[in-house]
Amino acid sequence: MKMLSLVSAALTGLTLICSNPALGASCVTTECHSGISAFKYPHAPVKDGDCTPCHLQRAKEHPVKGAKSFALAAKGAALCKDCHEPMANLKVVHPPVKEGDCTACHKPHGANGRYLLEVADGDQGPLCLGCHDPAPFKQKFMHGPAAVGNCTECHNPHQSAEKALLKGSVRNVCLKCHADFAGILQAAAYVHPPVKEGPCTACHNPHGSPVSMFLKTKLPELCLDCHKPMAKKLAGVKVPHKPVQQEGGCSNCHSAHFSKAKGLLAADEMSVCLGCHGTSNLGTPPLRNIKKDLEGKKFLHGPIKQGSCKACHDPHGSPYFRMLRGGYPREMYASYKEGEYDGCLICHEKNLLRFPETTLYTKFRNGNRNLHWVHVAKTRKGRTCRICHQPHASDGEKLINKEGASFGDWKIPLNFKITATGGGCLPGCHRAFAYDRDKPVVYEK
Repeated sequence: MKMLSLVSAALTGLTLICSNPALGASCVTTECHSGISAFKYPHAPVKDGDCTPCHLQRAKEHPVKGAKSFALAAKGAALCKDCHEPMANLKVVHPPVKEGDCTACHKPHGANGRYLLEVADGDQGPLCLGCHDPAPFKQKFMHGPAAVGNCTECHNPHQSAEKALLKGSVRNVCLKCHADFAGILQAAAYVHPPVKEGPCTACHNPHGSPVSMFLKTKLPELCLDCHKPMAKKLAGVKVPHKPVQQEGGCSNCHSAHFSKAKGLLAADEMSVCLGCHGTSNLGTPPLRNIKKDLEGKKFLHGPIKQGSCKACHDPHGSPYFRMLRGGYPREMYASYKEGEYDGCLICHEKNLLRFPETTLYTKFRNGNRNLHWVHVAKTRKGRTCRICHQPHASDGEKLINKEGASFGDWKIPLNFKITATGGGCLPGCHRAFAYDRDKPVVYEK
């Protein structure tokens, strides 16, 4: 009995010794665990010199050759939960947390980075890439946080209610940094449906990509993955719009996210078109400078007056010359036949060129004689519309080309004049003729 009392007293003394924070000071002597005191960020118990919250002494002697006299107070996350809140109760849990392996990421005694991480502050890359595939983080174009290894800017390292351990929904995580984008988006008149309804990751890889703006695939392929009818159209188009095929693809004309203009155009339709077609130094041969053609002109073609180019031209591509929406001859001379002039007759009277005699379909007639038919439908060298008319703008009424049509190096003058019931011309291609709808001018054959 006396012996039991002595043993009990000895164990009590040992417990008191081991639970004393001063004991920690004896653990980090130069002969023993000196490295523990050298960390920039020590674990709180270590900082307090208290080893006993985590370590329990099992043997009186320490150190013991070939054996251990201290053991952990518990295993895995059970050791940490006495001080830290449980971290495995949300929908998505980081595997090391789920497995209770806190030391997979955190150093138990201390580290030179915050949160007991052995990485530079703000750069978790080396730690995370110890487990995660590094390939997405070595792309030509990198998302800012991924480029600098700041993984926890977007991801929660322990658990989350969202997929991929995100700190919120994809949209909210992105807009947390892209605050300027968020403000403009809210006020935008037109928003791209994927931006309005879906996550940013529908188009962007959030880490990095070989494509600019870390897009998932290059343009226009990325857009055509959703816009299937356009993909089918572009695959067989004879006259494509070059910007669609060039770097930037659809984004050369459209805003990918939102816009003040219909069709998500980057600006109003005319401004977008004249952004390229308002200069004389683009393309080989150079594009016609339509902006210069329009400047100061008294008369504008109806669609141009309304600010629309797509009324006549298909902005993506067309089977027809000049990307027109209907047929129109490439050559200067082409006799009328069904479909040949549909590019103009989509809007203009569809029977304009069908009948040699009419009182309905045109005012350009001598009595009942259809002078449009005379000029265009003649079997030999039918004149195309552009010999007399300018397609965009002119100083001449009815868009008559006052400067004259180009005929090699010569500009053929028209000398066209309009009267109340007719008019007349003296062009470089025939003698002077007049016409009158009410009192036809008679010419000898």
